[in-house]
Amino acid sequence: MLLNVDEELAQDYQNELFEAKRRKESNARLKNGTISEEERDVYEELLTQAEIQGNINKINIHIALVQVNEAIDQQDEVALMAGLNSAALSLLEVLPQNSSWYLMQLCNSKEQKMQIAGVPNMLDKSEIQNEVSVANAEAEAHKLRIIAIGQINEAIDQGNPEKTLETLLLPTAKLQDVRPVNARHYQDVLHHAKAQKCKESQDESALLWLDEIQKGISDGNNNIKEAAILAVGTSVINKSLEKGDSQPILMILQSKFGLRLIPECAETYFRKLSEAKNLKAIEDSNESPWIKLVMKNMYDYYYNVETEEGTCDAPKGVVPKTSWLSGEEIQSIVGQVTADYNREQLWLANENLIVQLQARAKGFLVRKNYRERKAYLQSQEPSAIKIQAFWKGYKQRKSYVDRLKVLQGNVAAIVKIQSWVKMWLAKRSYRKRLQYFKDHNNEIVKIQAFLRANKAREDYRTLIGAENPPLTVLRKFAYLLDQSDLDFQEELEVTRLREEVVTKIRSNQQLEKDLNLMDIKIGLLVKNRITLQDVVLHSKKLNKKSKSQLEEMVMVDKQGIKGLSKERRKKLEAYQHLFYLLQTNPTYLAKLIFQMPQNKSTKFMDTVIFTLYNYASNQREEYLLLKLFKTALEEEINSKVDQIQDIVTGNPTVIKMVVSFNRGARGQNTLRQLLAPVVKEIMEDKSLIINTSPVDVYKSWVNQLEMQTGEASKLPYDVTTEQALTHTEVVSKLESSIQSLRAVTDKVLTTIFSSLNMMPYGMRYIAKVLKSSLHEKFPDATEDELLKIVGNLLYYRYMNPAIVAPDGFDIIDITAGGQIHPDQRRNLGCVAKVLQHAASNKLFEGESEHLSSMNTYLSQTYQKFRNFFQAACDVPEPEEKFNIDEYSDMVTLSKPVIYISIEEIINTHSLLLEHQDAIATEPNDLLNELLEGLGPVPDVESFLGEGAVDPNDPNRASTLNQLAKTEISLSLTSKYELREGEDQDLKSLMIKTKRLIVDVIRTQPGDTLLEILETPATTQQESEHLKLAEKRAILDSKTPEKMKRSQSIFEDGQLPLEQKKRKIQRNFRMLEQAGLVSSATKYQEIINEIAKDIRNQRRYRHHRKAELVKLQQTLNALNSKTAFYEEQINYYNTYIKTCLDNLTRKNSRRSIKVDGKEEVKGSKKVKQTSLKYTAARLHEKGVILEIEDLQTNQFKNVMFDITPGEEVGDFEIKAKFLGVEMEKVQLHFQDLLQMQYEGVAVMKMFDKAKVNVNLLIFLLNKKFYGK
Repeated sequence: MLLNVDEELAQDYQNELFEAKRRKESNARLKNGTISEEERDVYEELLTQAEIQGNINKINIHIALVQVNEAIDQQDEVALMAGLNSAALSLLEVLPQNSSWYLMQLCNSKEQKMQIAGVPNMLDKSEIQNEVSVANAEAEAHKLRIIAIGQINEAIDQGNPEKTLETLLLPTAKLQDVRPVNARHYQDVLHHAKAQKCKESQDESALLWLDEIQKGISDGNNNIKEAAILAVGTSVINKSLEKGDSQPILMILQSKFGLRLIPECAETYFRKLSEAKNLKAIEDSNESPWIKLVMKNMYDYYYNVETEEGTCDAPKGVVPKTSWLSGEEIQSIVGQVTADYNREQLWLANENLIVQLQARAKGFLVRKNYRERKAYLQSQEPSAIKIQAFWKGYKQRKSYVDRLKVLQGNVAAIVKIQSWVKMWLAKRSYRKRLQYFKDHNNEIVKIQAFLRANKAREDYRTLIGAENPPLTVLRKFAYLLDQSDLDFQEELEVTRLREEVVTKIRSNQQLEKDLNLMDIKIGLLVKNRITLQDVVLHSKKLNKKSKSQLEEMVMVDKQGIKGLSKERRKKLEAYQHLFYLLQTNPTYLAKLIFQMPQNKSTKFMDTVIFTLYNYASNQREEYLLLKLFKTALEEEINSKVDQIQDIVTGNPTVIKMVVSFNRGARGQNTLRQLLAPVVKEIMEDKSLIINTSPVDVYKSWVNQLEMQTGEASKLPYDVTTEQALTHTEVVSKLESSIQSLRAVTDKVLTTIFSSLNMMPYGMRYIAKVLKSSLHEKFPDATEDELLKIVGNLLYYRYMNPAIVAPDGFDIIDITAGGQIHPDQRRNLGCVAKVLQHAASNKLFEGESEHLSSMNTYLSQTYQKFRNFFQAACDVPEPEEKFNIDEYSDMVTLSKPVIYISIEEIINTHSLLLEHQDAIATEPNDLLNELLEGLGPVPDVESFLGEGAVDPNDPNRASTLNQLAKTEISLSLTSKYELREGEDQDLKSLMIKTKRLIVDVIRTQPGDTLLEILETPATTQQESEHLKLAEKRAILDSKTPEKMKRSQSIFEDGQLPLEQKKRKIQRNFRMLEQAGLVSSATKYQEIINEIAKDIRNQRRYRHHRKAELVKLQQTLNALNSKTAFYEEQINYYNTYIKTCLDNLTRKNSRRSIKVDGKEEVKGSKKVKQTSLKYTAARLHEKGVILEIEDLQTNQFKNVMFDITPGEEVGDFEIKAKFLGVEMEKVQLHFQDLLQMQYEGVAVMKMFDKAKVNVNLLIFLLNKKFYGK
């Protein structure tokens, strides 16, 4: 059987076998020409199986060789591997991973064969096998070399010369000329080369390749060689200088230093070098024999002049020679001598030219002077000059003698005249100067003001910019630490506004809840599911609520927990300590949130937590609230998030709380500023109609056709999306909507991206915490995944709802009864949908395939969102943002105050006790001590005081529930101000010492603090200090109680000056023992701290002014919202009045008063009759479904008596069995309506009877309300 037969080569087999058979027949005829036909052997003429197989193999090998050579010529790596793997060639060790090596090796071999032969020639099988083996070997060697290169780079990074040398000597690296003695220098050179490569490529993971490593080795060897030569030359020259032998100097400088020297200067070289060496000579017999050279200005080389040993490693414990000249100094001196000699020779070579130049210049000057002198002499006659000289001399001498005689005869008169003249001149000069000052008074004042301001600015710049501001500068600004009347007024104004803001927020929240409930009640009324009396009653409560709140708060302040009683005061302080601890330590509340069920924690967050932090109405409380958010978010991620997508798919408690807060009273204004302009622009564009639903577009088009033609359209009305897209008009309108959508979306994007700084800091900081916390828990998460989570928070949860429903988030103003047009809401919804897809990088697919043309736009927008989210997370920490730390409360002017209801205090207390073991696990925890001191949870009456509610009041329970919502103010203080360890004591001591120092330096000047403390105060200084203390005492007496300093600080401020100085010195000793100050620096540390306090005081005043403006703006916004709610209340009242009027017209027999009670015409009360039904009758009506433990045939023995109560909507139902009253129950009609509204179809009555809610409501409406 023949092998390896390829059908495609049938013709080649035929030709080859034909030729082989022909040749065999020819040979057989030549051999057996004389043999007869009968004697001929047929096997000598026909091909045997072996011959046929051999020819087939020959053809297969030839074809495979042709295929391989063609692949080599075409540089086709795939075809080459197919040929090499051909079974015909049977090549050994053909490895797929070495295909590129085979192609390169075979190409080179064929090119060499062609160059030798001169003509193109094919490679045969043996050559191919040989080249394959060579390529395998080279590939393996290359692989080993790559490994060696990696090991070398790793050793270089480790900085271990021995490890680096070991890797350089690896045989697989094939590095040349590696000398073990130079290991240290190899390490330095290669490390520098790698660092340079990383810097140039800006890739910290860049590696040195083989040629670069070899170059580093060569450079290192050359550096060592050059340094060794230079060291030998330096050694020989210094030794010659010490011996005074100048003979070898010239030769050494030429051979070792390679300098171009002048033999004539040999003695000069020697002299200059000797002088330089003598200047460096030292008397030190223990000087080491090592000298140090620097190669390439960066590598050190050490040479032992005694052993002639060189090394790159610094000898341990040896200091290089300093009395010898270094190589650089020798080269510098020799270069200077050579340059001086060359300059001297240059002058000597051009001496004739210089002399000629000087001669010409001097000749020109001499000739010029000669001509001038000659002209002058010619113009003057000698005789005239002589006469004039004698005459002038005579006249001068005569005038002098006469004048001298007159003066000597009138000395007294002359003196008097001189004094009068001098006086007149002085007066004139003074008047001129005075008039000049008067004429330029404004300019002089400006100059003086400029100089003073410049000096003050310079001093203040020194105060805020200098690392160690001097005491003299500090003393000028120490007055800034005092609290003025304006400070107290601003603090009181801030406190007042903060109280109004918090109260207004809570009031608005309650109004909003009541209005929402009113919406539901009016909706039920419209559906005939509630009586008009219930709506009127709720309206009355709505109007009365705001008036009674103030009276209740006053009542609690007078006789409740804030009454003048020691016990009540102690209880009040205990709650103040408790809420201060909860406010400043976020761990407790963070744990408490996750200990409660979801529904309770949400209500707890919306009320107690935001109340505890005053809705972040100032920087301190915003800082503390953010710390709570951060702690709670980290706790929730660590304990409840198992997958990173849980943040998106779930509804995390903290995320919901953060978004709710930042969309609330404070963040709402930001959303309004950010989105209101662009949302209004979209809504006011009446021509803008965006509809991306093909079915809706189709239906609108069909309606338009019918309106235009006046005939019914033949097109079907109900179609699928695919059917709608088959119409070109629909596609055209859809494309137009997409273009409009893209344009409008770009406007919204521009607004969002350009207003990053307007976004609340709290949202950005929580986004940063969210990103870092998720990255910490899921380190394998990509940056895109993390940013999508951030986008879900910042856009989807925070901004998106405000775009979809701007009327629900106060982005736009809607009047009472007004609403957004459906087209406007659809436009906003389409924009929000595109932004949502872009923020999450989600393309339009599946049902939204018709919008796939926007996918490119979505991808581009996502990159912009990605950058926006990254920038949003780039915010400072709250400590840096608000300039607040854990000790800020100790130096603030006023105590923190919160406004919290009695109900919230009781709920918080009970929750803490309920979950105490989970949130305060340590027995000595501060929370445990505070809760133990508070005792059990008090009731509402203990807060209100005795007699607040009449015990005989039938509505006592409802009254207590209403009073429980009364708010009280708590001034928060820390019970453990000086009990939290030594660090807290030292911090308090530092603060007291700073206050004493400020008092001292304000009344006693000095250059240093030590000088002031050691110098006794004068009587005048003591007097000034006493006035300052009295002024402070008067100011403190006017200070409100909540803003007063602690008693110890006040007492320290009243001490005499000398006692203050002694106390400062005692405090300094304690602070110095703790390492906080140092006498060596003259206590500059505490001066720096005072300077920091002055700067912070200035910042605090600026922050306070900004807070005043912000609080006023917030209050105005809240007042506007309240006005809107009041407008809604008026609208509802008008609606109810209209309903009452309509009811009066419809039913003249019955009128309903505003208070909800019924009257019969003529003011006669109508007595309501009761209804009596057997259970069987109610069962027939479907009202009663079944009664437990009672058969249906016994229903006739059960009688139900339904009697209306005094209040409208109240019913009393009695059950009688065989005439004996068994049970009765109070039924509220409004409760039935609420159950119907919530979808409850069946209710239980008497715990036995099952009642159909809807049919019971129908029965009561029919029998009692005439409906």
